[in-house]
Amino acid sequence: MTTFVLVHGAWHSGRAWDRVVPLLEAAGHRVLAPSLTGYGDKKHLLGPEIGLDTHVQDIVDLLRGEEDVILVGHSYAGMVISSAANEVPDRVAGLVYLDAMVPEDGETAVDVQPVSQSLIDLAKQHGDGWRVPPLPEQPAPFGLFGVTDPANVAWVRGMLSDQPVRCLQQPARLDNPAARAIPRTHIHCVGATLKGITRRPVPAIQPNGTPSQVWELPTGHDCMITMPVELSELLLKLT
Repeated sequence: MTTFVLVHGAWHSGRAWDRVVPLLEAAGHRVLAPSLTGYGDKKHLLGPEIGLDTHVQDIVDLLRGEEDVILVGHSYAGMVISSAANEVPDRVAGLVYLDAMVPEDGETAVDVQPVSQSLIDLAKQHGDGWRVPPLPEQPAPFGLFGVTDPANVAWVRGMLSDQPVRCLQQPARLDNPAARAIPRTHIHCVGATLKGITRRPVPAIQPNGTPSQVWELPTGHDCMITMPVELSELLLKLT
């Protein structure tokens, strides 16, 4: 039995994984899909002091009670899982970057995905300055985070919360050599992508010295909602 820890991205909550969790569990594995501070059942904790460090601590606290975890981070959560693995590398058997930000030591989300700065600027111009509201739905094929089915869009919209600006401004900490030994897998969603969103090329060799593993899903960004079966099949290859 493998333990999967599934970490949602910006604006979302742990409910984003509701279609993936039962598929992994049916295959005999244990699955944890927490909501980060400020989202889902922790929405009431949302505030200007919440940042990347808060979310890293959420996952580190969870990992301290686990062993041999496959840690999956979607989108912004690539920042979270990278720094969490840096803190407790002995608890992590594998990292999965699911259409995710992949930082270097000291980089912020703005460094990894420069379009994030425009979100910060909008928060300062049109709001209270410390939070970014969820992105609006776009015409097909972009939809809401790549989700276009009306029922699914409504479901996703119902789980979204504002994203604190500090999450985009605090740097990742990747200074523990032991974390470099953790195998990495990258899963890219290669459906329609909004203008301004960029993806760094994955180096041919991953930090542990082995060839990089990159898989693709022909769907939009929220693949756990649009292609849960196919995503689960990929994750099960790692067990």
